[in-house]
Amino acid sequence: MGAMDVETGKDVALLNPELLQIAEVSSSAMKENPHIVQNLYSQWLSLPDTTKLVKTVADKAKTGVPTNDIFNSSSPKAGSPSSMFAAVPPLSPRSSSGSPRLSRRGSGLGPSKLGSPLKVLSEPIKEVIPQFYFINGRPAPHEMKEHCLIAINEIFTGHEDGLQLQDFKTVTKEICKLPSFFSTVLFKKIDVESRGSVTRSAFVDYWINKNMITMDIATQIYTILKQPLQNYLVQEDFKPILKELLLTHPGLEFLQNTPEFQERYSETVIYRIFYYMNRAGNGRLTLRELKRGNLIDAMQQADDEEDINKVLRYFSYEHFYVIYCRFWELDTDHDFLISKENLIKYGNHSLTYRIVDRIFSQVPRKFLSKVEGKMSYEDFVYFILAEEDKPSEPSLEYWFKCLDLDGNGILTPNELQFFYEEQLHRMECMTQEPVLFEDILCQLIDMIHPEDESHLILKDFKRCKLSGHVFNILFNLNKFMAFESRDPFLIRQEREEPTLTEWDRFARREYIRLSMEEDAEDASNGSADVWDESLESPF
Repeated sequence: MGAMDVETGKDVALLNPELLQIAEVSSSAMKENPHIVQNLYSQWLSLPDTTKLVKTVADKAKTGVPTNDIFNSSSPKAGSPSSMFAAVPPLSPRSSSGSPRLSRRGSGLGPSKLGSPLKVLSEPIKEVIPQFYFINGRPAPHEMKEHCLIAINEIFTGHEDGLQLQDFKTVTKEICKLPSFFSTVLFKKIDVESRGSVTRSAFVDYWINKNMITMDIATQIYTILKQPLQNYLVQEDFKPILKELLLTHPGLEFLQNTPEFQERYSETVIYRIFYYMNRAGNGRLTLRELKRGNLIDAMQQADDEEDINKVLRYFSYEHFYVIYCRFWELDTDHDFLISKENLIKYGNHSLTYRIVDRIFSQVPRKFLSKVEGKMSYEDFVYFILAEEDKPSEPSLEYWFKCLDLDGNGILTPNELQFFYEEQLHRMECMTQEPVLFEDILCQLIDMIHPEDESHLILKDFKRCKLSGHVFNILFNLNKFMAFESRDPFLIRQEREEPTLTEWDRFARREYIRLSMEEDAEDASNGSADVWDESLESPF
């Protein structure tokens, strides 16, 4: 006999034939005929009292009545064998602690403690969840807070009435670890009532209690500069720190007597920041964009470096000088606007008419001049950065939009040929040996290695280090010819200074050229201090 038969025999031996209202059946007979157990169970289910009991239990269980109460209230009085059986339904052979449902839960608690499992589900155990959200961020660790308070006490000792603006730079630099030219804007952020001083308690409340101390420096700068109800930075937000930079930086002292060019310098720096940092191009610089860029490092370098021209990212005065002088050279009528005819002259007429038409169609970027057919100074800054720093991602996006005639994000051979046709014609006019488009297309494919050789997408350009030369081949003849000749001296310079960008190299060359021209002009006038008042130029 198998193991199953042995178990069945044990169960049958426990049955009381009197409860089933049938004649007594011996245990040996059940062992010899195991199927009798199934017949007995079927007979019990067919009894009227059994049907009534099951229905009563099911109905009351739906209402949440404990199982023990159901049996106590619905069971008939003991007396007949059938009533005794209905009051005690059969248990699982392996169960010894009440309901099998409780056993499966593995709670380890009997019915006397938890009652019905339905009641357990309706009354879950409450867990204490620690606070995970703080309106000003998670509080600073105790050790960090104490260390900061010691430094604060040292600076504010003897200044019970608070620190004046001229004394607050120490707090900005030593306590907050921010560039010193953030001093004024931070002071005003704390001195909300414009009392002219910041007390120790006011600073502690702002810097420690509001958890500025726990933020990374990018978030701190973002929080200090932005307006209260905005979640982004606009150009206007950067003007206060640039104003203080111009007033305090030793490398910019010579501009003190020319406030109009202080403003031009400030604007140029801001335009450069938004060109490289605001990748959405909507004039709203987000915290994420601020963290992804290199502006914070440039700010700290500008604060530590006395020679502002060594801060190549954004703040170099020489870079501003080159941009502004290039604009002034093209703006022949000096209305501070550039027309299409003016831009054609850029770089000794290096650009094709077709690409200039695309620029003035405002496909790569909408003009902010508010004068139809005219480019403002800000528009020109974006253009010159795109033209002279082609390998950068903002430049690649700028020129890709120009070439994408139908705006579908794909450059086909027909679109490339449209722009190259003018290049080919110009080469013929200059008696240069023309290069057929078929050969140029093969060269472009070899340079870029696109995923699909039937067309080019922006992703292909961003993967390729020679993408800038591709654009030069299509619409800048002077740079195209220079790339074909490849001056060994320039190649050696690039290898010796690999960290410099194309923009850095261009700005250096242009500054030397402009300086030499100015020196020659000053020498011809007999004085190095004579300015051309008719041009209103400071250079």
